[in-house]
Order: sequence, then structure tokens, then C-alpha cells
Amino acid sequence: MTVLHVAAAQITSGPDPVANLATATGAVRDAAAGGAELIILPEATSACFGTDLRSIAEPLDGPFATGLRKAAADAGVVVVAGMFEPSEDGRVYNTLLVTGPGVEASYRKIHLYDAFGSRESDTVAPGKELVTFALRDMTIGLATCYDLRFADQFTALGRLGAELIVVPASWGAGPGKEEQWDLLTRARAADAQAWLLACDQAYVPPVGTDPLGIGRSSLTTPLGQSHTRLGAGAETLHAAVDTAVVAAVRARVPIL
Repeated sequence: MTVLHVAAAQITSGPDPVANLATATGAVRDAAAGGAELIILPEATSACFGTDLRSIAEPLDGPFATGLRKAAADAGVVVVAGMFEPSEDGRVYNTLLVTGPGVEASYRKIHLYDAFGSRESDTVAPGKELVTFALRDMTIGLATCYDLRFADQFTALGRLGAELIVVPASWGAGPGKEEQWDLLTRARAADAQAWLLACDQAYVPPVGTDPLGIGRSSLTTPLGQSHTRLGAGAETLHAAVDTAVVAAVRARVPIL
């Protein structure tokens, strides 16, 4: 049995990666001071959607990733945050960086937000690989925002052994979108029979079709029950996740 203290830092990113790194570093420091061992930041932490993503994209050894890596190392925690990497075809990858003492991984968003009038695939190239990483004997899966609409990805992560799935997001606002977010986070936790920690950008008033965040970051149990949910503004969710709960659910309901 492993009990892991986690945090979801619901921040707002702007167009400037330098300013966003300062915001992210402060959030990591504060969450670590609150006892978190794993700290999740939103999708697009390095720069918000609506920015020229090609101009701010950088490799995983660039200044944003290096700064976040230092913040995680200084705090002695593992951090997951969204950023943008250059892709080989002139677009960018929508990437999650995972970094901290003894842990280094990355995931490129597979399902791109070509919906509700948005065309993420015009500027973002899709990833192809499911990714998990280990932290203190817990297997943790990675997904990003629009991936929530694809149940198979979460069932597959559950079959890969993920006991917690973290989902950084920058969810688009609009009619019914809050209800869809709540429904999908709960459903995907149940599909994977895993804890699901979703960290969204804090609410930003809509600008065109750019997905800028609605807040409502949440932790959901492996049975799809809401454990903790934030409101719209900038704040941090703190909670503990226990692998014993996952094992019990999977033993009682062996769907995987």
C-alpha cells in the first residue's frame, strides 16, 4: 500500500513563458510547503492558448523546462506541467513534462482539440505513445485535456497498471462545458479504475475559440466518485491518494 500526497495547482498562464515560469515556481513552492509530494500544473503552463505557439515552443532542455526542473529539485517534489515542444513538421507538440528527484518523463498529447470551432491540429502535432511513470511504488499515467473524451486511453492506462492518472488541462468554456468536464473526469476514473487528478487552468473569460480554462480541478476516486473539487479561481487542491483503494476496487469489479 502506498499513500501519496498530491496537489493540483490551478493557476492562470499568460502569453509570456518567463512570467509563467515564475507563477509555476511559486505554486510548486507553496504546494510543497503544504506537504505535497506530487504537484500537477495545468496544460499550457508555459504559455496560454491564443499565443503564437511556434514562437514560444522549446525543447525539454530549454529555459522553461530547465527552470521547472530546478524548482522541483529545490522543493524535493515531482512536478507535472504542460509546455510546447517544436515538432519535426513545423508544428509543436503539446507536451507534459514530468520532473523531480529520480523521475524524468514526458508525454505528448495524443487527441487534439479539433472541436467546438477549435483546430488544435493546425498548430499541434499529435503524440502516439501512452506514458506512465513510477513514484514511490505507485504507477502514474498521463493524459491531457481533450484526451478525456476518449475512454480507451484511460482503460489502456489502467491495464498498464496506472493507479493514479493525472490530467493537466486548459478546458474551453461554453454552454454545458462545466457539466461535460465533471462527467468526463468521473467517467474516465471509473474506466481506468484509478484515482484521477485533473488540473485545469483557472477560469478565464472566453476569447474566440481558444480553450483558456474553467477551473474545477478535481480528484476522483477509482469508482468515479468526486473526492475534492475546486471552484473557478486560482487555488490549490491538496489530497492523499491510496493504492489500497485501487486494489480493492479492481478486485471487486474486475473489468480490466
